[in-house]
Amino acid sequence: MATVDLDRMLGKVRSTQWALQDIDWDAPGAELITDEQWPKLRDFMADLVWIEHIGGRGFAAMAKSAPTETLRQLYTYFYAEEQRHANAEMALMKRWGMLDDNGNMPPPNNNIRLVVDWMERYADDLDYRVLGTVTPALEVALDGALCQFLLDTVKDPVCHQAFAKINDDESRHLGVGFAVMERYSGSRTRGRINMATAKMLGRILKPQIILGAAVHFPLMNKMRDNVIRAGLPEEKLYQAMAKFEKIGGRTQAGRSNPLFRMVSAHMKMVADRSNRYYHVPVDLMVKLTDHIPQWALPKKPSWAGEVTWKPTDESEAPR
Repeated sequence: MATVDLDRMLGKVRSTQWALQDIDWDAPGAELITDEQWPKLRDFMADLVWIEHIGGRGFAAMAKSAPTETLRQLYTYFYAEEQRHANAEMALMKRWGMLDDNGNMPPPNNNIRLVVDWMERYADDLDYRVLGTVTPALEVALDGALCQFLLDTVKDPVCHQAFAKINDDESRHLGVGFAVMERYSGSRTRGRINMATAKMLGRILKPQIILGAAVHFPLMNKMRDNVIRAGLPEEKLYQAMAKFEKIGGRTQAGRSNPLFRMVSAHMKMVADRSNRYYHVPVDLMVKLTDHIPQWALPKKPSWAGEVTWKPTDESEAPR
């Protein structure tokens, strides 16, 4: 596959920025959401809004540790785009009557609260290659499974208009993500893992990384089951996970990335409900986190109050 020209990609990203005000949120079609769809769709959309912000927080961290100025600028744009996606999805929730009387979203579930808190505490200290491998995996799941499921099941044309813009952004995120994963993979040299890769693997064993796995794994299981319960066929989920392995492993550099192999194996385990050795303990973790009282959960980050459904002037480029 042709190498992604990151400088050209940056120019394309700059030229394709959009704003919530580009969409007519009062156009006909909201009535096409059925009574049967509404409760499951509300929960799905609420989770999706928060997942966008988790992705955005990852891009913000990558912008700080990016190895080139071009990548720093790309990730800064991607961070702003993930925020815009969350706001657009919240605008759809407002359109469908899923917000409270004050225009607020349903609160995030406990697993999301824990992951958001972990990202706030530790994302900036993660090795760039860790984020560079995990992020494309999450983007594939978001773009290839969750967003496509929404378009397959929701008939509202405004939803399709909004997600056409969101999916265009996500496709560029994926293009950059896979290119970076290959370029900075820490590939093998003469049969030995090079020093940079050894250091990266050493950082993975830090306590905060193990804690990160402990909060991320239950969230992945909960999201998987929620979207299946909402109606996503399991084979579509398998296809999305297989896409990550296929694209990420298209080159020797990608295949030799130990993190790629680890993340790919984990994605398969998440998708495969028959793998009891993985799902039984992680399901137990989901149940345990569900019982954490609200007072014991971390506080919401300061940026949580910035999530808004209101169209604003978002045409300025991020700095």
